[in-house]
Amino acid sequence: MDVALSTDDKGLDFGWVRTLVPLKAMGDAHLRELLQHCPEQMVFKGQSLFEAGSFDRQHIYLLHGDVEFSYPNGVAEIVKGRSSLFPLVPEQPRPCTAIALTDCSVLRINSDQLDKLLTWSQVAEYLKIDTAYQPELDEDVDWMLTILKSNLFFKVPPTNIGEIFSRLQPRVVEQGEVILRQGEVGDGCYFIKEGNAEVLRSADGVQRPQHLADIGPGRCFGEDALVNETVRNATVRMTSDGVLMVMDKQDFIRLLKEPQVNSLPLSALNTVQEQAVLIDVRTEDEYALGHLPRAVNIPVSLLRLKTRMLDISQEYVLYCDTGRRSNAATSLLQKLGYNVSYLHRGVNQDASLRQQLLVAGADYLLKGGKAERVLG
Repeated sequence: MDVALSTDDKGLDFGWVRTLVPLKAMGDAHLRELLQHCPEQMVFKGQSLFEAGSFDRQHIYLLHGDVEFSYPNGVAEIVKGRSSLFPLVPEQPRPCTAIALTDCSVLRINSDQLDKLLTWSQVAEYLKIDTAYQPELDEDVDWMLTILKSNLFFKVPPTNIGEIFSRLQPRVVEQGEVILRQGEVGDGCYFIKEGNAEVLRSADGVQRPQHLADIGPGRCFGEDALVNETVRNATVRMTSDGVLMVMDKQDFIRLLKEPQVNSLPLSALNTVQEQAVLIDVRTEDEYALGHLPRAVNIPVSLLRLKTRMLDISQEYVLYCDTGRRSNAATSLLQKLGYNVSYLHRGVNQDASLRQQLLVAGADYLLKGGKAERVLG
């Protein structure tokens, strides 16, 4: 099992990164995991950050230095480090070439990985609020919230997060008890609800195992063997009495499958706008920068709080950049009985549609389940 490094070890100013859009909408656990794969990089004077017409599928943030954007029509623009909380010209393909005017430091983040972890984090926030509507869960709230920050988010689609808790069964364990052994076939995965354990591994499966890590409440283990359909790669032994929550292999495999939710192709967008209300489920900062005409903004993280503003008889169409966040939001609202679908593949699939988002039009809010323009 891997032990995550602190992002501070990579020299990043976590406090500053925490203010970037849309990174600021992520929980610390998910953001730190994202940054494990995105060290700060140097770009020297005269070097290119990206070329016009290129597809790099990255969010690039300028931390220090000056960069010049050169557009094909001859327009040039200079941007200074930390002058913006948004990524540099995020459109794909890139509409301009970016050249470093000075030595620069940048943060390059894989856009797909960011989208996945942002969705997971936003749905986790939704579920935190949802637990407050279920008083019967009061005594389990603390460990449930810990699980939502756990390492399982690497494996399970965000649309299935809510199913995790219903599939877990408690098991009382004792100090010294071996929960799984290196080399065995995996038959389930485990969450530590109470207590602590140690992870051990032998280089060849025969030599005396070496101590790898200590793990505690909220940590999930045993899932790798299920995902990869292989044998256990480590031994886990309890170092105290405790309680584990156990999920068998078949239930875990079901959680890996994306549920089917209502979707709409891009070609149907103009038609449905006549009777449906558009909901932008991105963050408030993303919405403020630009959104589709007459769309209201309800970030996924606030969706549970805002359901009281929806009309059960009204049709809603949700959208985001890629379709991932809106897919998850649609799944959550469908379970509550709302007439909702999402724009398949999001607005990034079409350059002209994306261009509409770049123009900050009038803001709208929900009133009586309908979209109403904000005056003033």
